[in-house]
Amino acid sequence: MKINYYPDTDSLYIEFSEKESSESIEISEGVVLDYDGEGALVGMDIDNARKKINLKELILNKLPIESQKLSA
Repeated sequence: MKINYYPDTDSLYIEFSEKESSESIEISEGVVLDYDGEGALVGMDIDNARKKINLKELILNKLPIESQKLSA
């Protein structure tokens, strides 16, 4: 999984898979889910991200690594 933030557009993209997107569905204003040709979720795009989520903190729990907290 990759998380990319683009400050020039205030857009956050979370990539769940390296597969190419073939369909995108806006599930709420400025939140778009990308799916591959088999219907699997490959990514999520969040426009105006700073207004929708807290970008100053990232907490990872119960992943194959121990819990980590990253702050800006």
